[in-house]
Amino acid sequence: MSDNVRDHDAELMAPAEADVLPKADAAPVLPRGVSVLPVAAAGALAACSGGGGGGAVAVAPTPTPAPTPAPPPPPTISAAQASRFLQQASFGATGADIDAVQSRGFSTWIDDQIALPRTAHWDWLVANNYTATTFQNNSQGFDNSVWRQMISEPGQLRQRVGMALSEIMVIGVDGLNLSWRQFAGAVWLDILLDNAFGNFRTLMERITFSAPMASYLTYLNNRRANPTTGSVPDENYARELMQLFTIGLNRLNMDGSLVLSGGQPVDTYSQTDVSQLARVFTGFALDGTDNSTPDRLRRPLVFNNANRETGTSSFLGATVPAGSDGATAVRIALDAIFAHPNVPPFISRQLIQRLVTSNPSPAYIQRVSQVFADNGSGTRGDLRAVVRAILLDTEARGDATLTQPTFGKLREPVIRLTNWARAFRATSAGGLWPIGDTSSANTRLAQSMGRSPSVFNFFRPGYSPPNTSFSANNLVAPEFQITNELSVIAYVNYMQAAIQNGIGNDVRADYAEVVALATDSTALVDRVNLLLAANQLSAATVGAIRAAVDSIATTATNAALNRVYTAILLTMASPEYITQR
Repeated sequence: MSDNVRDHDAELMAPAEADVLPKADAAPVLPRGVSVLPVAAAGALAACSGGGGGGAVAVAPTPTPAPTPAPPPPPTISAAQASRFLQQASFGATGADIDAVQSRGFSTWIDDQIALPRTAHWDWLVANNYTATTFQNNSQGFDNSVWRQMISEPGQLRQRVGMALSEIMVIGVDGLNLSWRQFAGAVWLDILLDNAFGNFRTLMERITFSAPMASYLTYLNNRRANPTTGSVPDENYARELMQLFTIGLNRLNMDGSLVLSGGQPVDTYSQTDVSQLARVFTGFALDGTDNSTPDRLRRPLVFNNANRETGTSSFLGATVPAGSDGATAVRIALDAIFAHPNVPPFISRQLIQRLVTSNPSPAYIQRVSQVFADNGSGTRGDLRAVVRAILLDTEARGDATLTQPTFGKLREPVIRLTNWARAFRATSAGGLWPIGDTSSANTRLAQSMGRSPSVFNFFRPGYSPPNTSFSANNLVAPEFQITNELSVIAYVNYMQAAIQNGIGNDVRADYAEVVALATDSTALVDRVNLLLAANQLSAATVGAIRAAVDSIATTATNAALNRVYTAILLTMASPEYITQR
């Protein structure tokens, strides 16, 4: 990876001047057809003296307290509203999930999800014997664990937020210069998932001290400057930590808009800041030399003081004093970055993009940024509060945005697959979820979690398709960066095979619920529409899909299954489904 990547991603955080909602006709061209006030009841004790010192005291009875009124029932949540919420907060809606959101409410469902435990990727790999030496020099098992968690883990909110974070603090397992790459990838994902509802400052530190990030961004065994040879510390992590992971290229207001000086954007940092910060990230080493097991990859990095820079380093207005130990130097550096005013809007905007809409309004960004800056209790970087603010915001939950042409996002290909698998209760017969690497744009999905080709993810948050209405209107559509004629055809073909035959003779859906509706095209298409598209298919699209289903006679061989396959595939190929609103 080039150490000088500042210029080629100048559009990374270019703010939109309007909200974005890809219209159905702007989606990829697809095959046709396709408060209660509490009552303070204080009993008054009235004592009446009857005269002399020995007189009886009459005590009035304590009045019975008025009952505290019951809180009003939560607003009714329709099945479609619940499904829409789940498209943003999970890897796909199931019938049971929709019922749970309707009965528990949005806020309580979030609380329930945060409380759920999960199986660590590392522990799953160990339990399935990927510590055998045959796996030492490959990444086998990584994809299996990733797909298993995304599809079958009950804690779906953590999974979805974890993926969002993985598209900000990016690695790709194929780019790791380590043995036991599946375990290194597991370390990275476990850090993101374990801290998905924690504090962003903690996440920054744990990522910094992780072996996979140190390998991917080449600061593992990074050495201090050598005046004799003229060598200087590797600047890769120092640059990407600022540019991609925390503050971005240009100063931002809290609403995500650019800070301008003389009509021009203001840089967040200089090359001197990069060079000085790089001095901090020297001397990192793996904790141990035993490579016969992956265990050292799970432990935080340690310092080799022979390679560390011990002189003064100054950046972003902060200074690491000469002679500081490694941990102190890193703490000062991360504290300075975390305190930067760009962090709230930079991270908030991207999390909104990954969960809800590509071009959130400035007001939406500002509301979430304010929660990031202060969760209401004086804490900065509380991701639990940030996630709640994103998902419960009026723009995310209000039905009015469903008809706004600038609201929404292109559904990521990986999430389309998990939508199908979860909606129709897919299971893995062997328990290993052998879906594999789906990043081929010619034969699969053009995306696979954890297999980004670069630190810039499969697509950039500031990407706008050139020569389109998006770019003409200063709108972004990140997922379109991996969308083209080949990837669209590959997606439809891949999903057709998966829907009908399963994946790898192992991962198969259970269509019993919808097969029971197969003779009634209206009931069948409506159910599929709810589960996959939150009832957002247009009347015309619904009519076309019903007609296609009805073209298969109910008396034909395998009619019920074929009618189900047709309803699901045409729904998943429709622009209204591919556009998440």
